[in-house]
Amino acid sequence: MKPLRVAVVGAGAFGRNHARVLSRMPGVELVAIADVDLERAEQLAGEYGTQACAEMHDLRGQIDAATIATPTITHEAVATELLSSGVDVLIEKPIADSAEGGARLTRLAEENGQILQVGLLERFNPAVIELGKQCTTPLFFEVHRLSVFTPRSLDVDVVLDLMIHDLDIVLSLMGEQPREIRAAGISILSKKVDIANVRLSFGSGCVANLTASRVSTEQVRKLRLFQPGEYLAVDYQRQDLVRLRILPNELQIGLEQVAIQRDEPLQLELAAFVKAVRERGRPKVDGRQATEALRLAEEILVTIKEHAQTVSRTIARRGKHS
Repeated sequence: MKPLRVAVVGAGAFGRNHARVLSRMPGVELVAIADVDLERAEQLAGEYGTQACAEMHDLRGQIDAATIATPTITHEAVATELLSSGVDVLIEKPIADSAEGGARLTRLAEENGQILQVGLLERFNPAVIELGKQCTTPLFFEVHRLSVFTPRSLDVDVVLDLMIHDLDIVLSLMGEQPREIRAAGISILSKKVDIANVRLSFGSGCVANLTASRVSTEQVRKLRLFQPGEYLAVDYQRQDLVRLRILPNELQIGLEQVAIQRDEPLQLELAAFVKAVRERGRPKVDGRQATEALRLAEEILVTIKEHAQTVSRTIARRGKHS
């Protein structure tokens, strides 16, 4: 079997990890590192014994697939050029800087018969994979994703930076869009929303409460799913899944540590991408799913803005009467 020729576009933190995994993947040849900052691309390419380039057209005819780990605002343009030239792509989340952009990329990939996978990495977390197998009738989700502040990804709100992972997981487990969105968010250390709390209500009666923050004093990645007679608790970082349920014929709670075969999510994600490219199969996280998650994130940000305006009017009225 001929090696799959792959390029990594973007030599930042995410691109560096993509290069690390792809360089040691059987049946894959890491052909190039591309970045507008040629010096940075050359440095990373030198670590893995491959070529560097600053322009995408330099790769034409040399690659079969590419991973895109560039700033969000560039995703659509980079992916459009690659898909139009017959290259299959994996794009880091979010798929584009707008749901409309995501929909355009999805249509382009479908029309050209190209593979388009999106890097919503938590879908490949072994604990989340097992959660999908254990999920029956979701009644309530409680999700916390908190991070210590770093200057990374400040070009997008925390909903698009962090919460979108959990939105995608909830949507994948529910199989439906929410009927009602309630949300609040504030900016602390950037011009974007840094902390957000969202409550989603679904037609089935399920409610999902999600909190995301990138100005926390600790790193927390946890999801709890309540369903009839039990609840399942996921620790994303530890790749743990715990089940708590009422024991049959006993008035007590039973706790069970669900067996998980731990692995690096990025390794699983890129292996799934390579498999989809080789077999021409539908990716686990395709453009349509990623666009749905992005569209929900955009609706949440609109709701946050409306809530902030309401709060501002309330403060103004109170100020007049003080």
